[in-house]
Amino acid sequence: MAKPIVAVVGRPNVGKSTLFNKIIGKRLSIVDDTPGVTRDRIYGDAEWLGRKLMLVDTGGIEPKTDDIILSSMREQAQLAIDTASVIVFVTDIKTGVTAADQEVSAMLRRSGKPIVLCVNKCDKIGDTPAEFYEFYNLGLGDPIAVSSVHGHGTGDLLDSVISHIPEEEFFDEDEDIIDVAIIGKPNAGKSSLINQIAGEERSIVSNVAGTTRDAIDTRIEKNGIKYNFIDTAGLRRKSKVEDKIEKFSVLRAKMAIERADVCVIMIDGVDGFTEQDSKVAGLALEQGKACIIAVNKWDAVEKDGSTMDSFRKKLMVDFSFMPYAPIVFISAKTGQRVDRLFELIKYVNEQNTMRISTGMLNDILADATARVQPPTDKGKRLKIYYMTQASTKPPTFVCFCNKAELFHFSYQRYLENQIRATFGLEGTPVRFVIRERGDK
Repeated sequence: MAKPIVAVVGRPNVGKSTLFNKIIGKRLSIVDDTPGVTRDRIYGDAEWLGRKLMLVDTGGIEPKTDDIILSSMREQAQLAIDTASVIVFVTDIKTGVTAADQEVSAMLRRSGKPIVLCVNKCDKIGDTPAEFYEFYNLGLGDPIAVSSVHGHGTGDLLDSVISHIPEEEFFDEDEDIIDVAIIGKPNAGKSSLINQIAGEERSIVSNVAGTTRDAIDTRIEKNGIKYNFIDTAGLRRKSKVEDKIEKFSVLRAKMAIERADVCVIMIDGVDGFTEQDSKVAGLALEQGKACIIAVNKWDAVEKDGSTMDSFRKKLMVDFSFMPYAPIVFISAKTGQRVDRLFELIKYVNEQNTMRISTGMLNDILADATARVQPPTDKGKRLKIYYMTQASTKPPTFVCFCNKAELFHFSYQRYLENQIRATFGLEGTPVRFVIRERGDK
């Protein structure tokens, strides 16, 4: 289950990103004096008193604006507010309470979520300045004085945040659960699959594209393994996204991909592959998620002896950018091959989290470089000293070499194929980080 979400919101340039970076302990958000530097939501993991939290940094909220980017930032912030367990409202002691602060505070109160009022830029140690007490006028309870630059007051702030989150939200986090996002274009049968899996009408099913608007969670246990299925709204072309609620649906679908371990890309078997399917798959690829291509409505397709083979070959061409993704033909309506889908989800999740020892990697590297010599340029040959795995989800390998610019992507692809030939890594992308010897 996802960690409790804490949204950091406020008007532009009050120090939200500085506070976010201070709490998560690394510089993830760009910090600049220019208002509006942060535009999208940025996520970071934080821990306080043994409790794990997901912090969301948002762009500054301008309550009244005609600017397209500023209004988009406000929508992103609203989405973070909708999904948060607690909201940290950041204000600036140097400017005092502004009309924009009053409007943001009214907007936050309407959300009905617990709000922790943070008065930032209280950088001096000693007595609380008189200006601090002005923030009681916002009607959000006791403000907390914080210096996001020096870190003063962040402990009190996190104490207050944790006090607003019920205990069960922390204990509900289950390390063994596999989060699965069902993604695809509208009307591909995502909600029907969830209902088939859950054995109940969990999601509204309709032939009208765009029926599902929220990302809905369904928890299932099968063969001793726990799954959390996230049904998402279908992603359609940007030009077709006119309805404001649907715009949020696209953002929510992207958010579901962010928190998933495995993405099931649903293809409509009757319509076949479309350009939108490749865009949906591209979002999962960017996030480094394990992927399965599920061709739905297979019961409605007219078949002969070679239909499945020819469909599979065509899909392998269409999805040539993710040749590692297994393809399964299912029917959400009849339940055909849904058990096989469960097996694949478990399998690709294991592949996505696989760790390979440095010794084994370097045996493969020695064998691969002996078979195919590394490339040369102007008489200088690439030397790869050693390779090690840096992380999982997706498996990421760091290669140390004499000159990074000699490490052509085609040779990276060759090494990737050698690793896959030995260890499988089916269903998961593989990433390479190239380092020159002496690089930090």
